[in-house]
Amino acid sequence: MLAVMVVVVLEFPRALQKCIFDEVQSQAAVVRAAPIHPDSPPKEPRARAQADHSGRRASPSPPYGLSVTRRRSHRDVAPPTTASPQPIRIRSWISRESDNLSEAGKERLEAAVEEALRMVSSLLSVNRVLGPLLLSRDINKYCKFLWRNSTSVNYNRCGRAHNNYRTETCLDVTIPDDHLAGCDIYAEADSPRRTELRPEGAGLPDTDFLMYLHIQATDKCRAEPKVLAYAVHCQTDARGRPVAGVVVICRDGLAGATYSHQATVQTVIHELFHALGFSKGLFHTWRDCSSTSPAAGGAGCSPRGRVTHPDGSGQMRIYTPSIISALQEHLASADPELGGPLENQDVPPGGVSSHWESRVLRGSIMAAALGDSATVRIDPVTLAALQDTGWYTVNLSRAQSLVWGDGEGAAFGSLSTCQDKASSFFCAGSGFGCHYLHLHKAECQTDQYLEGCRVYKPLENRSECWKEENSRWPSEEDWRGEIFGFDSRCFFSSLTRQNQSEFLFSSSYVEGRCYRHRCTGPNRFQIQASGSEWVDCPAGGAIQIKGYQGLVSCPDRRLCLYTDIVPPSHDVSALPASTMSGPFDTLTSAQNGTWSPLRPPTELTVAAALGIAAAVCLLAAVVVPHKKSCPCGVRIHSAPEDHTDLQQI
Repeated sequence: MLAVMVVVVLEFPRALQKCIFDEVQSQAAVVRAAPIHPDSPPKEPRARAQADHSGRRASPSPPYGLSVTRRRSHRDVAPPTTASPQPIRIRSWISRESDNLSEAGKERLEAAVEEALRMVSSLLSVNRVLGPLLLSRDINKYCKFLWRNSTSVNYNRCGRAHNNYRTETCLDVTIPDDHLAGCDIYAEADSPRRTELRPEGAGLPDTDFLMYLHIQATDKCRAEPKVLAYAVHCQTDARGRPVAGVVVICRDGLAGATYSHQATVQTVIHELFHALGFSKGLFHTWRDCSSTSPAAGGAGCSPRGRVTHPDGSGQMRIYTPSIISALQEHLASADPELGGPLENQDVPPGGVSSHWESRVLRGSIMAAALGDSATVRIDPVTLAALQDTGWYTVNLSRAQSLVWGDGEGAAFGSLSTCQDKASSFFCAGSGFGCHYLHLHKAECQTDQYLEGCRVYKPLENRSECWKEENSRWPSEEDWRGEIFGFDSRCFFSSLTRQNQSEFLFSSSYVEGRCYRHRCTGPNRFQIQASGSEWVDCPAGGAIQIKGYQGLVSCPDRRLCLYTDIVPPSHDVSALPASTMSGPFDTLTSAQNGTWSPLRPPTELTVAAALGIAAAVCLLAAVVVPHKKSCPCGVRIHSAPEDHTDLQQI
């Protein structure tokens, strides 16, 4: 009796990149400028100041606004800005505490950061700061007490310094003195005489936001080996806009064969968006500038107040005009409760998260867990949120297509609709098929953010249909007719070659397989299997291919509609370059997509077929003696049921 060998190929799901921003930001001190009072007179420049006790001339007064610390006088005014919004100038600065990197690590970091900064600069515009950017000193650190009498000349100025004051920090980064405003001590309540505690720094020219890069294997990196990066904002200007923050890059993430440039770019963008305002600690400071001319520099904006509220089901959402409009357009619904849904995992009841709900906005750059870099999008809802901060003018037309849930209605992503399969973006069981973008083979899985809902997630090994090198085992793939390459996409298929008698009954084995495709029109395409001619594949239908048994399912409204859904290796279109300060200057991104509601193909299950295929191999071994058993045995993709191995950022 012939023995039958079943080959089990373990293909674990790709680890997700999970963000720990809320945890880190809650531990960071933020220096906030005093609020602006429109009727306040300008503060007298320091150039007119009197000599201090030593008789030497005091240094000039710091520029208005950015040098204002938390308890500055109500007489302070806004920082001078340009008359109209211009692309934000983000300067990166590597902290002196950073670890030394290898030459390869430096090149990787520079390439990723420059691309991320250029992309953000191309998307966001601000009323630029004129002159150098000077950060504030925290008056609570350097000052022992303030003059409290509102009638005194030196009201709200520091009367005595802390003896142990040394420097300013942002997270674990020491801010150079040259980046900081000076500070003085006024020993008497009504005397203009002052002692300079710290001199004025030179500041940073042509800078609207300063991003300190801290590259190190920090305690958080070591405690969470899969943390890639994390960030905080630590300074805001007089209008509440963040002007400085830190992005920590875990050193080990820049090394090794598993390094991904595109994933690092997306990680930096994700953390930058947090630091620039997509933060639960800043939601209540967002401003309504709808009735203000951009030339006014935001002077006529009003506070939005609280913008987060639970909907009727208890889902916490952000309710601001641009977000509501973007959600309504995306889901093709006029439901007024369609605010931006916020993640509820790891959040106390009634609490707020700084991430979108994964079930509703999967694939968004601001979801709590980022998937494979080919599937992450800088989506319209996220850009709408940045628009509604009131600090930025956002190029909403540059949003990348968010395919997940497009046109699915207001109930999309709810626990009830995902589990009763009302939307075929979700799946059931643990079968194998295709990721919803059809770039990868995938397995039906869940994770902590899906709360029991299941989706097709890309596999770790050889899941990319667009990678030609994945065809390195032709003896295994030949009987299925698979073709790997840039033009290949994943299709639910049960194809087997007609001359493979060992697989006489295997046409019932449906799984995700890779075939070439080419577009012939919107939602119209042809496919090609190995050795076959090009065959029309009607969207929503299924076809047979000459020389093969079984069927191929043709997805509806997934292919040949979104021009920017392409493999990352072929990112040929670029967002426009924009002026930016700092050493990083390059950018590539994807084209605008076509907005169309999705109607995905009917889900094809495969769990039962695994057993059938195994039985077929056994039958073939008996019916066809002296022939080799199944050319590949049964290729079983397996993964642990506890999908908690999340890569964190």
